[in-house]
Amino acid sequence: MIALGILCGIGAVTKGSSFATTSNMVLILSLAAVIGVVTVGMTFVIIGGGIDLSVGALIALASVWSTTTGSQAQGPAVMIFTSVLVGTLCGLLNGLLIAYGRLVAFIVTLATMVATRGLAEQLSDRKSQIVTADTFLSIAETRWLGMPLLVYIFAAVVVLGWLVLNRTTFGRRTFAVGGNPEAARLAGINVRLHTCLLYVVSGFCCGIAAVMLTAQANTGASTHGMLYELNAIAAVVVGGTLLTGGFGSVLGSILGVLVFTTITDLFILNNLTTPIQEIAQGAIIIAVLLIQRWGRGRSVTT
Repeated sequence: MIALGILCGIGAVTKGSSFATTSNMVLILSLAAVIGVVTVGMTFVIIGGGIDLSVGALIALASVWSTTTGSQAQGPAVMIFTSVLVGTLCGLLNGLLIAYGRLVAFIVTLATMVATRGLAEQLSDRKSQIVTADTFLSIAETRWLGMPLLVYIFAAVVVLGWLVLNRTTFGRRTFAVGGNPEAARLAGINVRLHTCLLYVVSGFCCGIAAVMLTAQANTGASTHGMLYELNAIAAVVVGGTLLTGGFGSVLGSILGVLVFTTITDLFILNNLTTPIQEIAQGAIIIAVLLIQRWGRGRSVTT
């Protein structure tokens, strides 16, 4: 909250006439929508003690598969279903390998990142597949009360994620598994099944994000989702979720998304180069990690 407030203050001072406008606030929310949906899924995985490096590649594969000639011929409903199904099944594969294959999450998701990106390139022949279904494209073009439909989808996913994490048994078990898997097992939680389901949630969110990104770009491409895994992890960390698991929140992660999206907006308005933006993002991540470590150190001491 403090970081976001500081960024808004900088924007108001440096580009007040351009930054503090309704259209620019809507732009920031639109920029945050796709990566925000991915971040919700990543939040579940990290709170549960895992990590998912494959999210960007899953988006690429889902976008390509949903925009093939065969998929588009069946209509927009089939395209949306295909995208969500591909993301969910890939998440299930990750979960099975990690939970039941007892493989390291970092290695598994790194391998699936490479494999799914390669499969997306193979399916698309490294070419962008143009979306011809106008109804599908309307997902990105439709506005309600001046706000893009993508923002409403983003908000719906955030609300659903918050409710599941904070108001259901599934959410409580997620914190338990991430905090102490052995204690969770002794308490009667099926740790393997729950870990698998966390990656299914992440894959499901990737499928939704793929629909949104494909509608925005008007194409399905193997290059979609580049570095989304790093952006999502960074947003989760900045939002206060511990990489060791067991602690975090969906709302905190969304604030992290808004921090980085606001940085991007400020750099665009001030005509600053991308390398400087990346340096600023890296500095913020390191600062947050140091604050988290300092806070844990104080709690242990007291």
